[in-house]
Amino acid sequence: MKKISDIPKPDRPREKLVQKGAEALSDIELLAILLGSGTKGHDVMTVAERILKVLDAHNEKLNLNELKKIEGVGPAKATLIAAALEFVRRRIRPEGLKISFPADVLPLIANYADRKQEHFICVSINGANEVIAARVVTVGLVNKSQVHPREVFADPITDRAAAVIIAHNHPSGSLSPSKEDVEVTKQLRAAGETLGIKLLDHIIFNHKGYYSFLERGELVTL
Repeated sequence: MKKISDIPKPDRPREKLVQKGAEALSDIELLAILLGSGTKGHDVMTVAERILKVLDAHNEKLNLNELKKIEGVGPAKATLIAAALEFVRRRIRPEGLKISFPADVLPLIANYADRKQEHFICVSINGANEVIAARVVTVGLVNKSQVHPREVFADPITDRAAAVIIAHNHPSGSLSPSKEDVEVTKQLRAAGETLGIKLLDHIIFNHKGYYSFLERGELVTL
């Protein structure tokens, strides 16, 4: 991770936001703007990256004490991040988003496209084809995300979901499903049928685009 001082001025988070808009920034860059500055011995970009890793690992559910345990994060920055997360939870929610096609969930998960590790995400859908919630189930090594049906369906069962859409990013850049991706899809579809929760699609995505098992007709052949 480059230090702010190593980044050309036009490409620094604040300047980039002014020129291109907030949607052009990565999650790390957005966090860096929120933090404002680093701390002694800890550049703001490095601190932002550490916070993001912990948020991803905890499915973005962290209390103040857990935030303060992150190296380079003191009480002031911890309270700022906690307040920002709570504000987002209250104001910007995926609940009720109507899904006409499985790929309609992409705006909810696009922020994971540039992650260096695979993030496996499950989106719960109700009987009216509306989003109940989108959650990270696992964070794995590059090209290797360990997924088990009990982890994937635990929250959808609690949600009383009628269906789910699963998705994961491909840090390698290729959108083609691996043999493991196909096997996981087959396993989760079978588990969903047993539970009465339909698997609508498995989407592989990165910053360049996405691959849909449904659109490619592969769910039918599994």
